[in-house]
Amino acid sequence: MASVPAPGQPPPDFALPGGILTEGSFVRGEYWLRAERNRPLVLAFYPGDDTPVCTRQLCSYSSGLEAFAQCGADVWAISPQSLDSHETFARKHQLAMPLLADTERVVARSYGITAPGIGLRRSVFLIAPDGTLSWKHVTLLGATFPSVDTLTQQLSLLQEER
Repeated sequence: MASVPAPGQPPPDFALPGGILTEGSFVRGEYWLRAERNRPLVLAFYPGDDTPVCTRQLCSYSSGLEAFAQCGADVWAISPQSLDSHETFARKHQLAMPLLADTERVVARSYGITAPGIGLRRSVFLIAPDGTLSWKHVTLLGATFPSVDTLTQQLSLLQEER
């Protein structure tokens, strides 16, 4: 298993299928990490669609998208479920950020966050506009997650460094 990327280093690049709920349609496409240079990106890895903690986390982040946008950041949520599962989850909870499908856990393995039994550890990585990792939060048990306030504070620090 790969080690968790360290702040200041470029995280592993990836391309994953994903979809976003937009005006009632779930628009599917490919999401490439390297295409997101020049603006901050929040990568939120979560174990499963429509589970209690994951639902709270993603509903919180979806409700906070305006705060993320004020920091110039996008949010991508990544889990091992299929795009069909993601579409059902997004529609049920009106999630407004892209949900990416890492069905083989290739990206989770490359980020060093796979875990026996649960598939992957709940983790959040903030990618700086220059493509380096600026901050990370990797849980051991996955029952907690960083709040929108915590993440926007970290994103604000990125803006101050520029």
